[in-house]
Amino acid sequence: MSLDVSIATDPAEDPRAVVVLAHGAGAGMTHPFYEGLARALAADGITVVRFNFPYVEAGRRMPGRPADAVVTWRAVAAHAGGLGLPVWAVGKSYGGRMASMAAAEGDLAVEGLVYLGYPLHAPGKPEKPRAEHLPAIALPQLFVEGTRDTFIQPIEQFEAVVATCQDARIAWIEGADHGFAVAGRRRDPLTIGAELAPIVSGFVR
Repeated sequence: MSLDVSIATDPAEDPRAVVVLAHGAGAGMTHPFYEGLARALAADGITVVRFNFPYVEAGRRMPGRPADAVVTWRAVAAHAGGLGLPVWAVGKSYGGRMASMAAAEGDLAVEGLVYLGYPLHAPGKPEKPRAEHLPAIALPQLFVEGTRDTFIQPIEQFEAVVATCQDARIAWIEGADHGFAVAGRRRDPLTIGAELAPIVSGFVR
């Protein structure tokens, strides 16, 4: 499977694992949020491979076909596997959902998945959840979620969905929204991303 998108590698000095980090729908791999998270993970012994989805490579603002994103996930995970270390999938919002779709089909070569703000439904539309495929995933899953995230309200619905998964848990960020900003705590995106690293790193062990 060819790799036709840009990638960036943040190498750890003595890595114990590789994280493939996918961006959300609104920004590519160079956004400060992903740079902050990648640097912090690399400092903690995890090499990070970031990549752009094809629509970003093409200069478009809206995601393309899910099938294209799924193929890209498989290709980048296979590329990361060439480093000879355990590979884990981490995705922000759209990037995480696309990883989950690839994993549900059973051919994503990773040890587990971390979702940073899983977009269960569009804000204000809980009647249209994107969750039918989640119970099919046998890999360990960690949902990192803000309690004010409008993509998972009501929280009871989200918790019920996670309960249908084979091996999944939730890490709550109190007061955080979909971008992990917390009211009353002024932080730049670089810092916000970096502060999520310990949660991701702890799961990747």
